[in-house]
Amino acid sequence: MGACIGAVVGLVAITPAAGYVDYGQSILIGVVGSAVSFMGVNWKNRTTLDDTLDVFPCHGLGGIVGMILTGVFAAKVGLVNGTATVFGYHMLGLAIVIAYTFAVSWALLKLTDKLFGLRVKVADEELGLDLSQHEESIYHVDEEFEKTYRKELVS
Repeated sequence: MGACIGAVVGLVAITPAAGYVDYGQSILIGVVGSAVSFMGVNWKNRTTLDDTLDVFPCHGLGGIVGMILTGVFAAKVGLVNGTATVFGYHMLGLAIVIAYTFAVSWALLKLTDKLFGLRVKVADEELGLDLSQHEESIYHVDEEFEKTYRKELVS
């Protein structure tokens, strides 16, 4: 699974540069993007951050690496070719996108937390979200337990 995710992250990283870099640079961008995302996932796993699907370490960091390296390697206008203008615009654009995304995400999460809450109850999480949130289970291991649980929901 790691190899598949690494391939997807490599594609995420090369997307901003598609059409502006040659083959060797595209492979380098994909490898660097995947390595940075891998380090981000490992760091996140040592924290209490709740990003179950590792969306930010994979798509966020992969996209950031791709955007930065596009400014470095872009044909005729990148840092490698001695022009810093495009790289500067990429860095400015990156700062704007990060600030906007952080502010809007923070506001929406605060609003959602006030209206509905961001977490389920600990008991619901321990029971399993299939049963506690959707009242169903694909695993019919203990039908007596499910019947008892459904009775508790009704009363």
